[in-house]
Amino acid sequence: MKIAIPTTGTKLDHHFGHCESYTVMTVDDDKNIIESEILPATAGCGCKSDIASVLKEKGVTIMLAGNMGTGAANILGQHGIEVYRGCSGNVRALAEAFLAGAIYDSGSPCAQHELHQQQGRKHGHQYA
Repeated sequence: MKIAIPTTGTKLDHHFGHCESYTVMTVDDDKNIIESEILPATAGCGCKSDIASVLKEKGVTIMLAGNMGTGAANILGQHGIEVYRGCSGNVRALAEAFLAGAIYDSGSPCAQHELHQQQGRKHGHQYA
């Protein structure tokens, strides 16, 4: 299993679409983190970039995130990546909490991102 986390430094970046990088952790069958890799964020907002396909190619199946718009969550889902929103904290500790069964999806999209999408549609802009 591989877990991706939008990252700034060693902490989860609360805004998926504007993080500086993604930490990708490889997990063995015993739920031990055996490898960690930093991927630089791709250009553009998360839902408009190619990050979902890049993460899929890397074998990522789980995304632990803070805030994320519905469009980005849907795109990741279409690439076979299950999204858990509402996360925070140190990247490694967060991944370990997920592996211990202590992390659940908040189900809440990023309200600020949703507002931008609604305003964009009113002004003729297309959002994913």
